Amino acid sequence: MRRLRTIGAICILASLLVFGSCLPTTSRDESGVINITVYGFSIMKESLEKAVYPAFAAKWKQEHQGQEVRFTSSFAGSETITNQILQGVGADMAILSIERDVERLAQGGFVTANWRLLPHQGIVNQTPFVILVRKGNPKGIKDFPDLAKPGVKLIHPDPVSSGGAQWSILAIYGSELKKSEKETGGYDQARALQTLQAVWRNVISTPGSAREARTQFETGFGDALITYELEGLLMKEPGGKVEVEVVVPQSTIFSEHPAVIIDRNVTAQERPVVEAFLQFLWSEEAQRAFVKYHFRSVTDEKLNEENKLFAKIELPFKVELFGGWTRAYPEIIERVWRDQVQNKK
Repeated sequence: MRRLRTIGAICILASLLVFGSCLPTTSRDESGVINITVYGFSIMKESLEKAVYPAFAAKWKQEHQGQEVRFTSSFAGSETITNQILQGVGADMAILSIERDVERLAQGGFVTANWRLLPHQGIVNQTPFVILVRKGNPKGIKDFPDLAKPGVKLIHPDPVSSGGAQWSILAIYGSELKKSEKETGGYDQARALQTLQAVWRNVISTPGSAREARTQFETGFGDALITYELEGLLMKEPGGKVEVEVVVPQSTIFSEHPAVIIDRNVTAQERPVVEAFLQFLWSEEAQRAFVKYHFRSVTDEKLNEENKLFAKIELPFKVELFGGWTRAYPEIIERVWRDQVQNKK
């Protein structure tokens, strides 16, 4: 009997050890360093890795007795990283291109907090959509409709994997609505559809993300690229791989980018530092860093005045033009672009 009890105790202990090994572990290593894993949509790389991460790490170390914070990043198209998180990657935070991807994470149980109660409803930065062309603008492109000219070869990221591509679709379509409103007082949806169809016929490549599209354009492929303003400004910095010009449409959309904690993955022990980093994104220091790397601040318009390269948009608009993402995705991305443009190309 004593032997059986001993065997039973050993089995129970073994079971507890196995169970314990399956529990989530914190992101602290043996030296006490905390690691935060951030999944970001493709164009967040420069501002985060060169400015925002180092600034937060220095601040945390100074305020918490020398404790170090390090970051691990993964960047891809917004839809792609959202799918990766839904499949179980260990992200602590996500910075996404579109609100719809946050809602997908919330529906999957990965984001449980009410993220819209965050500062600026969770939006950390914004940027307008522009057109990049070759030096000298040999195709004479001045606005979105010019991309439909015969012989123009357009690079455009894939709306299936890229949030930036979805913003681009809304930019083209919405710009025609805004211009028709200015000219006639009403939205001409037929004109918007015709322009989108004509432009899409000249798309020769659909890379998986906005950054992949930029890379392809830098290799000399294509005549034009629709992308975030900051991509064009980064390409024009000294040492750029290719000379480009930024064409500012008369009317274009401002994309807005939300940041959230992946609640399912964050332990109670590491939550204070992850939450502190999230809140840091709206600090003046972080917002100034975003502006330096050509994102526009959402907290203080005066910060945007520090970047003299930012374009003036005559007829700007946001996703609210379409009733927000809850309507923009099914009504424009699916019923217009997918059903009436892509499937009829």
